[in-house]
Amino acid sequence: MPEIMPVLFVGHGNPMNALQDNDYTKAWDRIGAEVPRPEAILSISAHWYIPQTAVTAMPVPRTIHDFAGFPENLYQVTYPAPGDPALANRIMDLLPSNLTGLDNQWGLDHGTWSVLCHIYPDADIPVVQLSIDWTKPPEFHYKIGKMLAPLREAGILIIGSGNLVHNLHAYSWSRHSVEPFDWAVRFEKRVKEMLLDANDNPLINYITLGKDAILSIPTPDHYLPLLYVIGCRKRDEKVSFPVKGFDGGSVSMLSVKIG
Repeated sequence: MPEIMPVLFVGHGNPMNALQDNDYTKAWDRIGAEVPRPEAILSISAHWYIPQTAVTAMPVPRTIHDFAGFPENLYQVTYPAPGDPALANRIMDLLPSNLTGLDNQWGLDHGTWSVLCHIYPDADIPVVQLSIDWTKPPEFHYKIGKMLAPLREAGILIIGSGNLVHNLHAYSWSRHSVEPFDWAVRFEKRVKEMLLDANDNPLINYITLGKDAILSIPTPDHYLPLLYVIGCRKRDEKVSFPVKGFDGGSVSMLSVKIG
């Protein structure tokens, strides 16, 4: 019987990380070496943000280059991992039938493949994606995480891919490194404390956390994957932060490992 898998939230940041060798990608490499090899991967990416909950069900998901204005070699990157229609159907069984549908069009977006190309570079582990329904409140996404938690006992690695702090209006596009904004540092620190204390309610109701939260989460797409991840947590599980740092002053690259 497979061992219970950890669950991960990964700050994916700039899609160019797929091609780079930096502190973040080195840490992703280490995650792949340290985490037990999964039977399959379920990715909840900030970049599949649609008005429904859907799960990819194709046997061969395409690599989606869902961005513009980057160097040509980034568009040549592929991540040819197989899909897992059986896992997609199992996810359907775990979630309310009126909320979930199978999808045969999407594939793997850069929130998934730009990270997995470092964690599992051989692309030989089946991957499915779950969409984020932008019509639902934060509590909904947390509850979906709870419903998905049994997959951990079947050897499935659940990954939420987004960024805890993601404010591109404040982002420095300079090639030189910049110090993170004070509000970004404060918000990240506060969230880390709540994660360590298993204090989920303020994380779900993040809009109540004040101005730092509003600046850090101007749109919810990159934050909501965290709620799926903490919804999967079991009582008294260890929380750690295998990746830390800020990109461009306003994008947190924090990763969270539970279990």
